Amino acid sequence: MTLKTIPHVHIETFGCQMNESDSELVRSMLKREGFVFTEDRERADVVLVNTCAIRENAHKKIYAHLSELKALKQQRPLVVGILGCMAQNLKSELAEHEPLVDVLAGPDSYRQLPSLLTNALAVQEQGLSQKGFALDLSEYETYEGIMPDRNSGVNAWITVMRGCDNFCSFCVVPYTRGRERSRDPESILREARDASAKGFRQITLLGQNVNSYRHEAWDFARLIAAVADTAGIDRVRFTSPHPKDFPAALIDTIATHPRACKHIHLPLQAGSDRILELMGRTYTGAEYLALVDRIRATIPDVVLTTDIICGFCSESEEDFQVTQRLVEQAQLDSAYIFKYSERKHTIAARKYADDIPDRIKGLRVAQLVELQRSITLKRNRRYIGKNVEILVERDATRSSTQAMGKTDGNITVVWDKKTGDVGPGALITKHIVDASAATLYGA
Repeated sequence: MTLKTIPHVHIETFGCQMNESDSELVRSMLKREGFVFTEDRERADVVLVNTCAIRENAHKKIYAHLSELKALKQQRPLVVGILGCMAQNLKSELAEHEPLVDVLAGPDSYRQLPSLLTNALAVQEQGLSQKGFALDLSEYETYEGIMPDRNSGVNAWITVMRGCDNFCSFCVVPYTRGRERSRDPESILREARDASAKGFRQITLLGQNVNSYRHEAWDFARLIAAVADTAGIDRVRFTSPHPKDFPAALIDTIATHPRACKHIHLPLQAGSDRILELMGRTYTGAEYLALVDRIRATIPDVVLTTDIICGFCSESEEDFQVTQRLVEQAQLDSAYIFKYSERKHTIAARKYADDIPDRIKGLRVAQLVELQRSITLKRNRRYIGKNVEILVERDATRSSTQAMGKTDGNITVVWDKKTGDVGPGALITKHIVDASAATLYGA
């Protein structure tokens, strides 16, 4: 490095678990090249913002954040880099209208970050301004051979594949992360062993359509079983699958392997077949319910969660009522429910009008949240009076006198701490004495 001083980098991550995992890769690559990371933004020579492009709220948060960085950059020299999906999807807008941005790097271009940042810092030392962009999508990049630099904790994210071939009409991922490609399973297993050696007790396997993982003779069911066999790992989770390819072998592996968590996040998006077809989801509401029944028949104690979008293009009141009825029928354990927000470059943005008023979208979200809340409360109350195994994570959010952890089904449990309690990473059993729609309470 030809700079006068060792640069300090501060990275801030928005969005999904994949972005968290990508930030760990970025830290690893930059540390290897001599960069030093700091939690204090005020001490940083470089601020990197790893962005999400999935929903409008994420965009608003990031633009508000850029306004803060603009004020900071007016006070002292600072290199600002935008990474991730928003950098890839809105590259022209960011390059032309955000003069404070020095570096743009998409999800497939992180290997170029050390040189991009070194150049930006060197140019800045000379009192000049020069932007650096790396925004090409790759058919091959999986960041093979790079061991993530993880923060301490209980869970380790492992990205097993990148990109997506589904092209759901509302989704920007194929345009920001490219086509599907799966990692070599041996590299995944090396990463799992490394995570275990560093004290992580749980692994979450990540991919945009994780159950379509394929590498030579390996499918996702085989991969889960192999990762779950890693010495020192107590639990293995995964997210997110697609209902279109959920083979019996995968369900059987989850059912029979003691360390494969009995929790499946199964995105629905809508209940109306007409809307599902416009979304390009390739299944009907009846087929989704049949899959739910098949999973529950094989894994009776499974916890099922989902994603739902309200107010997609042309969604009528009748379409929305069909979604409500399906939610009532499915009786899923919880749901993430969002207003539809149009994303640039998607099929929906090109073909359909975003014609549902925001007020109607909001009302539908509120109605569905209330419905799901009542279902979740009923589902959670089933645990009252039972003993459940919990992986301890940390102090509870609301009180340092309480601890929290997760059940095998990923449900939060809170309990009062006692002298001699075990710390994060331990598996313990608690007796559930109460439940809300968000939390189980143990004793």
